[in-house]
Amino acid sequence: MSISKTYLSDIRERAERAKEKKAALGPDIDLSRYSQHIERERIESLESLSLQAKEAAVMAGIDVKEEVRSGSYLQVDHSVVYERLNKAYEGRLEIMSTTEALRRYDWLEDYYWRSVPVDQDKYTAQAELNMTHGYFIRVLPHQKTDYPVQACLLVAENYVSQNVHNIIIVEEGAELQVITGCTLAKRDAEGIHLGISEFFIKNGGKLFFTMIHNWADNFHVRPRTVAIVEEDGMFFSTYVLLKPVKSIQMFPVAYLKGNRASAKFNAILYGLKDSYIDIGSRIILEGEDTKGESTARAIAADESVIYSRGDLIAKTKDYCIAHLDCRGILFSKKGRIYAIPQLVSDGASKAELSHEASIGPIAEEQVEYLMSRGISKDDAISVITSGFLSLDIPYLPEVIDRNIKEVIKATAKESM
Repeated sequence: MSISKTYLSDIRERAERAKEKKAALGPDIDLSRYSQHIERERIESLESLSLQAKEAAVMAGIDVKEEVRSGSYLQVDHSVVYERLNKAYEGRLEIMSTTEALRRYDWLEDYYWRSVPVDQDKYTAQAELNMTHGYFIRVLPHQKTDYPVQACLLVAENYVSQNVHNIIIVEEGAELQVITGCTLAKRDAEGIHLGISEFFIKNGGKLFFTMIHNWADNFHVRPRTVAIVEEDGMFFSTYVLLKPVKSIQMFPVAYLKGNRASAKFNAILYGLKDSYIDIGSRIILEGEDTKGESTARAIAADESVIYSRGDLIAKTKDYCIAHLDCRGILFSKKGRIYAIPQLVSDGASKAELSHEASIGPIAEEQVEYLMSRGISKDDAISVITSGFLSLDIPYLPEVIDRNIKEVIKATAKESM
Protein backbone atom coordinates (compact mmCIF):
# COMPACT_ATOMS: atom_id res chain seq x y z
CA MET A 1 0.00 0.00 0.00
CA SER A 2 1.24 3.48 -0.85
CA ILE A 3 1.24 6.58 1.31
CA SER A 4 -2.20 8.22 1.63
CA LYS A 5 -3.39 10.69 -1.00
CA THR A 6 -4.84 12.96 1.69
CA TYR A 7 -1.46 13.38 3.36
CA LEU A 8 0.32 13.98 0.04
CA SER A 9 -2.29 16.53 -0.96
CA ASP A 10 -1.75 18.45 2.29
CA ILE A 11 2.03 18.39 1.76
CA ARG A 12 1.72 19.75 -1.76
CA GLU A 13 -0.63 22.54 -0.67
CA ARG A 14 1.91 23.66 1.91
CA ALA A 15 4.67 23.51 -0.70
CA GLU A 16 2.62 25.59 -3.17
CA ARG A 17 2.25 28.33 -0.58
CA ALA A 18 6.02 28.41 0.02
CA LYS A 19 7.37 28.19 -3.53
CA GLU A 20 8.41 31.87 -3.55
CA LYS A 21 9.62 31.95 0.07
CA LYS A 22 13.24 33.05 0.34
CA ALA A 23 15.61 31.14 2.60
CA ALA A 24 16.79 32.78 5.81
CA LEU A 25 20.46 32.40 4.80
CA GLY A 26 22.44 32.36 1.57
CA PRO A 27 22.00 34.10 -1.81
CA ASP A 28 18.54 33.82 -3.36
CA ILE A 29 18.50 31.65 -6.50
CA ASP A 30 16.16 32.01 -9.48
CA LEU A 31 14.94 28.44 -9.82
CA SER A 32 13.26 29.12 -13.15
CA ARG A 33 16.70 29.05 -14.80
CA TYR A 34 16.99 25.33 -14.14
CA SER A 35 14.08 23.67 -15.91
CA GLN A 36 15.71 21.09 -18.19
CA HIS A 37 14.42 17.56 -17.55
CA ILE A 38 16.61 14.64 -18.52
CA GLU A 39 15.85 10.92 -18.32
CA ARG A 40 18.62 8.32 -18.33
CA GLU A 41 18.78 4.61 -19.10
CA ARG A 42 19.72 2.11 -16.40
CA ILE A 43 23.26 0.73 -16.32
CA GLU A 44 24.53 -2.76 -15.49
CA SER A 45 27.38 -1.73 -13.18
CA LEU A 46 29.13 1.37 -11.81
CA GLU A 47 32.19 0.46 -13.85
CA SER A 48 30.14 0.90 -17.02
CA LEU A 49 29.88 4.66 -16.38
CA SER A 50 31.65 7.00 -18.78
CA LEU A 51 35.24 7.81 -17.85
CA GLN A 52 34.27 11.37 -16.93
CA ALA A 53 31.37 10.29 -14.71
CA LYS A 54 33.45 7.53 -13.12
CA GLU A 55 36.26 9.95 -12.22
CA ALA A 56 33.74 12.37 -10.69
CA ALA A 57 32.17 9.59 -8.64
CA VAL A 58 35.54 8.37 -7.34
CA MET A 59 36.48 11.90 -6.24
CA ALA A 60 33.21 11.98 -4.29
CA GLY A 61 34.10 8.86 -2.33
CA ILE A 62 32.34 6.25 -4.48
CA ASP A 63 33.88 2.80 -4.94
CA VAL A 64 32.93 1.84 -8.49
CA LYS A 65 34.17 -1.73 -7.95
CA GLU A 66 31.86 -2.05 -4.90
CA GLU A 67 34.36 -4.37 -3.22
CA VAL A 68 33.90 -2.90 0.24
CA ARG A 69 30.29 -1.71 0.03
CA SER A 70 27.08 -3.22 1.44
CA GLY A 71 25.07 -1.71 -1.38
CA SER A 72 24.95 1.08 -3.94
CA TYR A 73 22.51 3.66 -5.30
CA LEU A 74 23.24 5.90 -8.29
CA GLN A 75 21.12 8.68 -9.67
CA VAL A 76 22.14 10.67 -12.75
CA ASP A 77 20.29 13.94 -13.26
CA HIS A 78 16.62 12.93 -12.77
CA SER A 79 16.88 9.16 -13.19
CA VAL A 80 17.71 6.27 -10.91
CA VAL A 81 20.14 4.31 -13.07
CA TYR A 82 21.55 1.76 -10.63
CA GLU A 83 20.65 0.02 -7.36
CA ARG A 84 22.40 -2.95 -5.86
CA LEU A 85 22.22 -4.73 -2.51
CA ASN A 86 25.00 -7.09 -1.47
CA LYS A 87 23.40 -10.55 -1.22
CA ALA A 88 24.80 -10.97 2.30
CA TYR A 89 22.40 -8.24 3.48
CA GLU A 90 19.18 -9.41 1.88
CA GLY A 91 16.44 -9.35 4.52
CA ARG A 92 18.62 -7.12 6.72
CA LEU A 93 18.94 -3.94 4.67
CA GLU A 94 16.81 -2.11 2.10
CA ILE A 95 17.95 0.23 -0.67
CA MET A 96 15.64 1.79 -3.23
CA SER A 97 14.47 5.16 -4.54
CA THR A 98 12.27 7.19 -2.23
CA THR A 99 9.58 7.27 -4.92
CA GLU A 100 9.54 3.46 -4.94
CA ALA A 101 9.42 3.36 -1.13
CA LEU A 102 6.46 5.78 -1.12
CA ARG A 103 4.60 3.45 -3.49
CA ARG A 104 5.49 0.37 -1.47
CA TYR A 105 4.99 1.42 2.16
CA ASP A 106 1.96 3.24 3.60
CA TRP A 107 3.80 3.57 6.94
CA LEU A 108 6.31 5.91 5.31
CA GLU A 109 3.77 8.63 6.02
CA ASP A 110 5.22 8.65 9.54
CA TYR A 111 8.59 9.75 8.11
CA TYR A 112 8.07 11.64 4.85
CA TRP A 113 8.37 15.40 5.52
CA ARG A 114 8.04 14.76 9.27
CA SER A 115 11.39 16.30 10.30
CA VAL A 116 12.15 18.81 7.53
CA PRO A 117 9.26 21.29 7.02
CA VAL A 118 8.13 21.21 3.40
CA ASP A 119 7.36 24.93 3.63
CA GLN A 120 10.70 25.91 5.16
CA ASP A 121 11.67 27.82 2.02
CA LYS A 122 11.42 27.82 -1.78
CA TYR A 123 14.00 25.00 -1.99
CA THR A 124 12.09 22.55 0.18
CA ALA A 125 8.94 23.49 -1.75
CA GLN A 126 10.67 22.84 -5.08
CA ALA A 127 11.89 19.47 -3.83
CA GLU A 128 8.28 18.40 -3.23
CA LEU A 129 6.59 20.02 -6.21
CA ASN A 130 9.20 18.76 -8.67
CA MET A 131 10.68 15.77 -6.86
CA THR A 132 13.20 13.69 -8.80
CA HIS A 133 13.65 10.60 -6.64
CA GLY A 134 16.38 10.38 -3.98
CA TYR A 135 17.37 7.33 -1.97
CA PHE A 136 15.63 5.33 0.75
CA ILE A 137 17.86 3.24 3.01
CA ARG A 138 16.61 1.20 5.96
CA VAL A 139 18.54 -1.17 8.18
CA LEU A 140 16.34 -3.61 10.10
CA PRO A 141 16.37 -4.00 13.90
CA HIS A 142 19.64 -5.19 15.49
CA GLN A 143 21.38 -5.54 12.13
CA LYS A 144 24.84 -4.15 11.36
CA THR A 145 26.59 -3.56 8.05
CA ASP A 146 30.27 -4.42 7.85
CA TYR A 147 30.79 -2.00 4.97
CA PRO A 148 29.15 1.31 4.04
CA VAL A 149 26.20 1.74 1.76
CA GLN A 150 27.12 4.23 -0.96
CA ALA A 151 24.83 6.65 -2.76
CA CYS A 152 25.93 8.86 -5.64
CA LEU A 153 23.83 11.80 -6.81
CA LEU A 154 25.40 12.93 -10.06
CA VAL A 155 24.53 15.81 -12.38
CA ALA A 156 25.71 15.39 -15.98
CA GLU A 157 24.04 18.24 -17.90
CA ASN A 158 23.46 21.99 -17.78
CA TYR A 159 20.45 23.82 -16.34
CA VAL A 160 19.28 20.87 -14.27
CA SER A 161 17.57 21.20 -10.90
CA GLN A 162 18.18 17.87 -9.18
CA ASN A 163 15.52 17.71 -6.45
CA VAL A 164 16.07 14.65 -4.31
CA HIS A 165 14.40 13.50 -1.10
CA ASN A 166 16.47 11.05 0.93
CA ILE A 167 15.25 9.03 3.89
CA ILE A 168 17.41 6.85 6.15
CA ILE A 169 15.88 4.74 8.92
CA VAL A 170 18.10 2.98 11.44
CA GLU A 171 15.85 0.67 13.38
CA GLU A 172 16.27 -0.23 17.06
CA GLY A 173 19.72 -1.52 17.97
CA ALA A 174 20.94 -1.39 14.36
CA GLU A 175 24.08 0.21 12.94
CA LEU A 176 24.62 1.71 9.50
CA GLN A 177 27.42 3.43 7.60
CA VAL A 178 26.53 5.59 4.59
CA ILE A 179 28.75 7.47 2.12
CA THR A 180 26.94 9.95 -0.10
CA GLY A 181 28.84 11.48 -2.99
CA CYS A 182 27.23 14.46 -4.73
CA THR A 183 29.09 15.52 -7.85
CA LEU A 184 29.20 16.73 -11.46
CA ALA A 185 30.29 14.81 -14.53
CA LYS A 186 30.50 18.06 -16.47
CA ARG A 187 32.90 20.49 -14.81
CA ASP A 188 31.39 23.61 -16.40
CA ALA A 189 27.80 22.61 -15.62
CA GLU A 190 25.44 25.31 -14.42
CA GLY A 191 22.57 24.13 -12.24
CA ILE A 192 21.32 23.47 -8.74
CA HIS A 193 21.11 20.50 -6.39
CA LEU A 194 18.35 20.45 -3.78
CA GLY A 195 18.76 17.62 -1.30
CA ILE A 196 16.18 16.93 1.39
CA SER A 197 17.49 14.37 3.90
CA GLU A 198 15.49 12.97 6.81
CA PHE A 199 17.28 10.60 9.16
CA PHE A 200 15.63 8.58 11.93
CA ILE A 201 17.83 6.78 14.46
CA LYS A 202 15.77 4.57 16.75
CA ASN A 203 16.61 3.42 20.30
CA GLY A 204 20.21 2.22 20.49
CA GLY A 205 20.79 2.75 16.77
CA LYS A 206 23.92 4.24 15.22
CA LEU A 207 24.25 6.12 11.94
CA PHE A 208 27.66 7.10 10.54
CA PHE A 209 26.87 9.44 7.65
CA THR A 210 29.53 10.92 5.39
CA MET A 211 28.72 13.40 2.62
CA ILE A 212 31.38 14.37 0.09
CA HIS A 213 30.52 17.24 -2.25
CA ASN A 214 32.45 17.69 -5.48
CA TRP A 215 30.90 20.63 -7.34
CA ALA A 216 32.16 23.37 -9.72
CA ASP A 217 32.25 27.10 -10.40
CA ASN A 218 28.69 27.63 -11.68
CA PHE A 219 26.74 25.28 -9.44
CA HIS A 220 24.39 26.09 -6.54
CA VAL A 221 23.63 23.67 -3.70
CA ARG A 222 20.88 23.80 -1.05
CA PRO A 223 20.72 20.71 1.21
CA ARG A 224 18.12 20.56 3.98
CA THR A 225 18.85 17.89 6.59
CA VAL A 226 17.34 16.87 9.94
CA ALA A 227 18.17 13.85 12.11
CA ILE A 228 15.91 12.59 14.89
CA VAL A 229 17.85 10.58 17.49
CA GLU A 230 16.04 8.47 20.06
CA GLU A 231 17.20 6.95 23.38
CA ASP A 232 20.83 5.73 23.39
CA GLY A 233 21.05 6.54 19.68
CA MET A 234 24.08 8.03 17.94
CA PHE A 235 24.27 10.25 14.85
CA PHE A 236 27.76 10.83 13.48
CA SER A 237 27.93 13.20 10.48
CA THR A 238 31.01 14.15 8.46
CA TYR A 239 30.81 16.65 5.61
CA VAL A 240 33.59 17.32 3.09
CA LEU A 241 33.74 20.15 0.51
CA LEU A 242 37.06 20.50 -1.29
CA LYS A 243 36.10 21.85 -4.73
CA PRO A 244 34.80 25.23 -5.94
CA VAL A 245 31.07 25.90 -5.83
CA LYS A 246 29.08 28.94 -6.90
CA SER A 247 27.13 28.91 -3.64
CA ILE A 248 26.15 26.44 -0.98
CA GLN A 249 24.01 26.96 2.10
CA MET A 250 23.19 24.20 4.55
CA PHE A 251 22.42 24.04 8.26
CA PRO A 252 21.75 20.41 9.26
CA VAL A 253 19.94 19.84 12.56
CA ALA A 254 20.09 16.96 15.02
CA TYR A 255 17.31 16.60 17.59
CA LEU A 256 18.47 14.52 20.55
CA LYS A 257 15.02 13.38 21.65
CA GLY A 258 15.91 10.37 23.76
CA ASN A 259 17.90 10.05 26.95
CA ARG A 260 21.63 9.48 26.39
CA ALA A 261 21.32 10.30 22.69
CA SER A 262 24.38 11.88 21.05
CA ALA A 263 25.33 13.71 17.87
CA LYS A 264 28.65 14.69 16.33
CA PHE A 265 29.08 16.97 13.31
CA ASN A 266 32.38 17.35 11.44
CA ALA A 267 32.85 19.79 8.55
CA ILE A 268 35.95 19.96 6.34
CA LEU A 269 35.79 22.99 4.03
CA TYR A 270 38.20 24.25 1.38
CA GLY A 271 37.05 27.50 -0.26
CA LEU A 272 38.46 28.07 -3.75
CA LYS A 273 38.01 30.75 -6.42
CA ASP A 274 34.91 32.87 -5.61
CA SER A 275 32.99 30.13 -3.78
CA TYR A 276 30.27 31.29 -1.40
CA ILE A 277 30.06 28.73 1.41
CA ASP A 278 27.57 29.03 4.29
CA ILE A 279 27.64 25.86 6.34
CA GLY A 280 26.75 25.12 9.92
CA SER A 281 25.14 22.62 12.24
CA ARG A 282 22.60 22.76 15.03
CA ILE A 283 22.23 20.30 17.89
CA ILE A 284 19.12 20.48 20.05
CA LEU A 285 19.53 18.60 23.32
CA GLU A 286 16.14 17.53 24.63
CA GLY A 287 16.76 14.24 26.45
CA GLU A 288 18.53 13.53 29.71
CA ASP A 289 22.34 13.06 29.65
CA THR A 290 22.54 13.96 25.95
CA LYS A 291 25.84 14.89 24.29
CA GLY A 292 26.70 16.97 21.27
CA GLU A 293 29.83 18.11 19.47
CA SER A 294 30.45 20.13 16.34
CA THR A 295 33.90 20.53 14.76
CA ALA A 296 34.76 22.57 11.67
CA ARG A 297 38.01 23.08 9.77
CA ALA A 298 37.92 25.72 7.06
CA ILE A 299 40.46 27.08 4.57
CA ALA A 300 39.63 30.18 2.50
CA ALA A 301 41.79 30.62 -0.61
CA ASP A 302 41.48 32.98 -3.58
CA GLU A 303 38.33 35.15 -3.16
CA SER A 304 36.20 32.58 -1.36
CA VAL A 305 33.84 33.44 1.48
CA ILE A 306 33.10 30.94 4.25
CA TYR A 307 30.49 31.24 6.99
CA SER A 308 31.07 28.57 9.60
CA ARG A 309 28.07 28.41 11.93
CA GLY A 310 27.33 26.30 14.95
CA ASP A 311 24.34 26.24 17.30
CA LEU A 312 23.96 24.32 20.53
CA ILE A 313 20.52 24.55 22.10
CA ALA A 314 19.92 22.90 25.46
CA LYS A 315 16.27 22.29 26.34
CA THR A 316 16.46 19.39 28.77
CA LYS A 317 15.88 20.06 32.47
CA ASP A 318 18.48 17.39 33.20
CA TYR A 319 22.22 17.24 32.58
CA CYS A 320 23.60 17.59 29.05
CA ILE A 321 26.95 18.58 27.57
CA ALA A 322 27.98 19.97 24.17
CA HIS A 323 30.93 21.71 22.55
CA LEU A 324 31.66 23.73 19.38
CA ASP A 325 35.13 23.91 17.80
CA CYS A 326 35.76 26.03 14.68
CA ARG A 327 39.18 26.78 13.23
CA GLY A 328 40.06 28.51 9.99
CA ILE A 329 43.12 29.35 7.89
CA LEU A 330 43.23 32.23 5.40
CA PHE A 331 45.31 31.36 2.34
CA SER A 332 44.56 34.65 0.62
CA LYS A 333 44.24 38.33 1.47
CA LYS A 334 40.94 38.35 -0.43
CA GLY A 335 39.48 35.31 1.28
CA ARG A 336 37.08 35.68 4.22
CA ILE A 337 36.00 33.41 7.06
CA TYR A 338 33.22 34.17 9.53
CA ALA A 339 32.98 31.92 12.59
CA ILE A 340 29.51 32.27 14.16
CA PRO A 341 28.97 30.13 17.27
CA GLN A 342 25.76 30.28 19.31
CA LEU A 343 25.03 28.69 22.67
CA VAL A 344 21.48 28.72 24.02
CA SER A 345 20.36 27.35 27.36
CA ASP A 346 16.57 27.28 27.30
CA GLY A 347 15.85 26.80 30.98
CA ALA A 348 18.49 24.05 31.08
CA SER A 349 20.11 24.83 34.42
CA LYS A 350 22.31 21.70 34.33
CA ALA A 351 23.61 22.18 30.79
CA GLU A 352 27.33 22.51 30.03
CA LEU A 353 27.80 24.28 26.69
CA SER A 354 31.15 25.59 25.40
CA HIS A 355 32.84 26.80 22.23
CA GLU A 356 36.23 27.78 20.85
CA ALA A 357 37.10 29.44 17.55
CA SER A 358 40.25 30.67 15.82
CA ILE A 359 41.05 32.17 12.40
CA GLY A 360 44.51 33.08 11.10
CA PRO A 361 47.02 32.80 8.25
CA ILE A 362 49.04 29.71 7.46
CA ALA A 363 51.97 29.40 9.88
CA GLU A 364 55.08 30.53 7.98
CA GLU A 365 57.37 28.82 10.47
CA GLN A 366 55.77 25.47 9.59
CA VAL A 367 56.35 26.09 5.88
CA GLU A 368 59.96 27.17 6.52
CA TYR A 369 60.62 24.14 8.71
CA LEU A 370 59.42 21.73 6.04
CA MET A 371 61.42 23.58 3.37
CA SER A 372 64.52 23.25 5.56
CA ARG A 373 63.98 19.48 5.38
CA GLY A 374 64.27 19.59 1.60
CA ILE A 375 60.55 19.90 0.75
CA SER A 376 59.48 22.46 -1.87
CA LYS A 377 57.22 25.31 -0.77
CA ASP A 378 54.23 24.00 -2.73
CA ASP A 379 54.64 20.52 -1.26
CA ALA A 380 55.09 22.00 2.22
CA ILE A 381 51.80 23.90 1.91
CA SER A 382 50.13 20.74 0.60
CA VAL A 383 51.35 18.76 3.63
CA ILE A 384 50.12 21.45 6.05
CA THR A 385 46.78 21.66 4.27
CA SER A 386 46.26 17.90 4.45
CA GLY A 387 47.20 17.84 8.11
CA PHE A 388 44.88 20.69 9.01
CA LEU A 389 41.89 19.21 7.18
CA SER A 390 42.48 15.62 8.25
CA LEU A 391 40.53 15.54 11.49
CA ASP A 392 41.23 12.78 13.95
CA ILE A 393 37.63 11.62 14.13
CA PRO A 394 36.86 8.99 16.79
CA TYR A 395 34.42 6.16 16.00
CA LEU A 396 34.66 6.82 12.27
CA PRO A 397 34.78 3.48 10.42
CA GLU A 398 38.22 2.88 8.91
CA VAL A 399 36.96 2.56 5.34
CA ILE A 400 35.26 5.98 5.52
CA ASP A 401 38.27 7.63 7.20
CA ARG A 402 40.52 6.25 4.47
CA ASN A 403 38.18 7.57 1.76
CA ILE A 404 38.20 11.08 3.23
CA LYS A 405 41.98 11.19 3.59
CA GLU A 406 42.47 10.05 0.01
CA VAL A 407 40.14 12.79 -1.29
CA ILE A 408 41.87 15.44 0.86
CA LYS A 409 45.32 14.35 -0.25
CA ALA A 410 44.36 14.43 -3.94
CA THR A 411 42.67 17.83 -3.61
CA ALA A 412 45.48 19.47 -1.64
CA LYS A 413 48.05 18.39 -4.22
CA GLU A 414 45.84 19.36 -7.15
CA SER A 415 45.07 22.87 -5.85
CA MET A 416 48.67 23.94 -5.27
